[in-house]
Amino acid sequence: MSPKLRKYMVLAHLWAAGLMAPAFALHAISGGLYLMNIKGQAATERVPLPASATLDFSSETLDAEVRELLFKADIDHNFQYIRNRGSLIQLRPTSRTYLEFKQTDSGLTATRVKPNAVRSMMELHKGHGPTLFKTYQKFVALLLLLVVFGGVLVGLLARAYRRQTVTAVILGGVAFVMIGFVV
Repeated sequence: MSPKLRKYMVLAHLWAAGLMAPAFALHAISGGLYLMNIKGQAATERVPLPASATLDFSSETLDAEVRELLFKADIDHNFQYIRNRGSLIQLRPTSRTYLEFKQTDSGLTATRVKPNAVRSMMELHKGHGPTLFKTYQKFVALLLLLVVFGGVLVGLLARAYRRQTVTAVILGGVAFVMIGFVV
C-alpha cells in the first residue's frame, strides 16, 4: 500500500471515529446501564382534558387531530411524530418530556412523562429521539461500517499486519457466532 493512500485512510478513519465518539459513548453508557438493570425513571403527571376530548387512534389524520386537541385544550407541547400502540399513543421524541394519550373505559386520558437523564439516554439509544438525532444515528451506523471495513482493508493491504488482521477477523467471527447463537 502506498504511504499516501495509507495516510489518507488513517486520517479518514480518525475523522470518522471522532465524529462517532459521542454516539458510541451514549450507546456504551446506556447499553451498559440497561444490562445492569438500571433503566432510568420517569415522573408522570395527569394532564387535564376537556370532558368532550376524543381521538380516533386509527384515524389517517391522527397527527392533525392531536395538534387540534392540544390547541383547543390549551396544552403547550411540541412533538415531531406519533408512536401508536393501539390504545396508547406517545408524542415523540420520548427522550425529553412527552405526552401519552390513552383510551380507557372512562374516556381519553393524557399524561405528561418527564424522563430522567438515564431514561432519556435509553430512549435515544432505542431510536426514540428527535428526527434529526435519528438521522445522525443512521449516519453513525454507516460510518461504523466504513470504519470497520476500512480498518480491515488497511490491515489486509499492509503486509506486516495481514496475518494479524485475518486472525483477528476469524476469532471475532467465531466468538460472535458461538456466543450469540451456539452457547
